Amino acid sequence: MMDYMDTVGRIFDIQRFSVHDGPGIRTIVFLKGCFLRCRWCCNPESQQYEIEQMESGGRMKTIGRDVTAREVMDEVLKDRIYYRRSGGGLTISGGEALRQPEFASALLRAAKENGISTAVESTGCAPFEKIQMLLPNLDLYLMDIKHINPDKHKEFTGGSNRLILENAPKIAREAKKLIIRVPVIPTFNDTPQEIGEIAKFAVSLPGVEEIHLLPYHRLGQDKYKGLGREYLMKGIEPPSNDKMQMLRDTAEGFGLKAQIGG
Repeated sequence: MMDYMDTVGRIFDIQRFSVHDGPGIRTIVFLKGCFLRCRWCCNPESQQYEIEQMESGGRMKTIGRDVTAREVMDEVLKDRIYYRRSGGGLTISGGEALRQPEFASALLRAAKENGISTAVESTGCAPFEKIQMLLPNLDLYLMDIKHINPDKHKEFTGGSNRLILENAPKIAREAKKLIIRVPVIPTFNDTPQEIGEIAKFAVSLPGVEEIHLLPYHRLGQDKYKGLGREYLMKGIEPPSNDKMQMLRDTAEGFGLKAQIGG
């Protein structure tokens, strides 16, 4: 029988010493492949599962490599002392972790067997049995809910939100902790009404007390050019601090603990 540590997955980056994407100092493993095609995505190189070439700084760069869970954990364990001191750990991001559930599950199991806390950033856009593969070794589920309206969700992300909204209550019941996160995108969901609808949904989920509002930025814009793709959010300005504060107040009006960033 194959050792689970020999499970192979496809990643495009490992980022150490992150202070976002979960509590404390964290190592983020970015998996390749995603079910959605969000217009504002700051990691467009994560969307395709296939290994790609991207121009960066005048040079062609290979995006994506196949690694075992053991190889990833060798990197993650280097910073065990920082996790212990800060309450940090491993976060699996992407892309979408549920695009590679066997690999994500192996990484989470390895982390917990080494006494490291775990988090995953995910839309929950997959059959629930795939999500259940991750939950036994997952401490924190950071779940993106981008919009309640199905038509607007599909227009801006390329995919339906039906499965996301169906899975959210199931995740809330079975996950150790669930925090809802909302990328705040001008022209898409940056009105009090739209944030209020998401907050109303979030507060209906059992055990959910927090919502994180993540302001849109254009840090990934150059990557689209490097991939030979058009950046569809051209000319869209990030939301102002005043706008973000107003939307935070809106979310808190539903009884949630709301924070900007996360």
